[in-house]
Amino acid sequence: MPLAFGFSRSRLLNRCINHPPNPVLCLYLAFSSAASSSPSEPSTAAAGPATIREGRAEIFRDESNSVFYNKAQVNNRDISIAVLRSFISKRREEFIVRSTRGEPEDTKLSELAKYEEPKVLEALAASGLRAIRYALEVDGIGEVTAVDNNEVAVEACKKNIQHNGSLASSKVVPCLADARVYMLTHPKEFDVVDLDPYGSPAAFLDSAVQCVTDGGLLMCSATDMAVLAGGNAEVCFSKYGSYPLRGKHCHEMALRILLACIESHAIRHKRHIVPIISIHMDFYIRVFVRIFTSASTVKSSPLKLAHVYQCVGCSSFHLQNIGRINLEDKRHIALPNFAPTVPEECSECAHKFVMGGPIWSDPIHDKEWASSILSSIHVMMDSYPAYAKISAILTSVSEELPEAPLFVSLHNLCAILKCTSPTMVMLHSAIRNAGYQTSGSHVDPLALKTNAPMSVIWDIMRCWVHLHPVKHRPGNHPGNVILSQEPKLQGFV
Repeated sequence: MPLAFGFSRSRLLNRCINHPPNPVLCLYLAFSSAASSSPSEPSTAAAGPATIREGRAEIFRDESNSVFYNKAQVNNRDISIAVLRSFISKRREEFIVRSTRGEPEDTKLSELAKYEEPKVLEALAASGLRAIRYALEVDGIGEVTAVDNNEVAVEACKKNIQHNGSLASSKVVPCLADARVYMLTHPKEFDVVDLDPYGSPAAFLDSAVQCVTDGGLLMCSATDMAVLAGGNAEVCFSKYGSYPLRGKHCHEMALRILLACIESHAIRHKRHIVPIISIHMDFYIRVFVRIFTSASTVKSSPLKLAHVYQCVGCSSFHLQNIGRINLEDKRHIALPNFAPTVPEECSECAHKFVMGGPIWSDPIHDKEWASSILSSIHVMMDSYPAYAKISAILTSVSEELPEAPLFVSLHNLCAILKCTSPTMVMLHSAIRNAGYQTSGSHVDPLALKTNAPMSVIWDIMRCWVHLHPVKHRPGNHPGNVILSQEPKLQGFV
């Protein structure tokens, strides 16, 4: 064995024999000789295949990577389990109320016996880890069907199901099929449908909204953030039917684009969505929506969608709903909205507007559900491997202002004006003193969600710059134009 500096073991041994021995060198040679003569360590294969444990489930590690497993998605799976637990509890309560309204207690008990446990479909199962965790960790869940169109994945799923014992084997049913065809051939059969594709879910949405039972839950992820966040606007329009706009709010806009896309598929089948929770996390977005059937409610869908007009200079944005309600008409039918409410040029910086959307303009969270899920997570914190992450996100979600689509960024405001930044507390306080509401956002720690118009926000920033002057810059830079106007609001900073 060659050693450092070009010496071999034989030459060093001769040196130890013919010259006074070096104790350190001889000790090294003794250990290295023993190591070379000792039998090799047993291989990992002899000890059995390696496994991956997550929550209460354990699956075999696929060394060839022929079956997709994403370790980073533990946050996704944990929050899905939390929402699923809450949904099953809610579903049970709704069944009791619907079946026993005005009935005596004995009738309630007999009707409760007819309650069927919710059926779950995981449309893109891969290793089956998600389906197995649902079966093992969610009480009151019914059959979980794990569908994949890859034979290797289905075989791996079967092995993982058997490895997790009788409970998983009795509840999880692997199926080799195309998810789109499977969902189309099982209309309104599953109480919960989980879509977690590698990339865009657009190809699965039309069949998914038909597969969910009335009042059921659709859980949908999208990882093509370069498309949804404005990097490839034309691709986003071809997949989701909406134009994204670049900006600090791009990830929330991505959530609203996905919700609008699901709604557009649902209304074709006289169905509509009700968002429960919509989150941006790590490198993807995930929405949880309930799907209901109502031909009359579908007619008001244009009231929930809006176009976004964003200034190319100062990034001010304005929303305008696609539809409007004629208050004089008792039928409350949604009518086409009037011409754009924004002028041709921005009133703040005199630059042009670009138009994006349509996006979902209604609330993207149900705050009561979010608070309820958060409380249950705190009680069962030991059962969530990603407890710290999902509890932080749900806490932020539960505090968000629901009636404030998109948000502004404090750093972006200051970058346009080239001024020093006030603290977030000061900006929140100034807007609230002006009579408006504010909150943060789970999407961005520097986000400011508010129902105040952009004119109020820029007036507050003008007052701030008056107290903390900036150097004048020549030209028609957006910041110069904004600061050249006197603030209409005073005394809030």
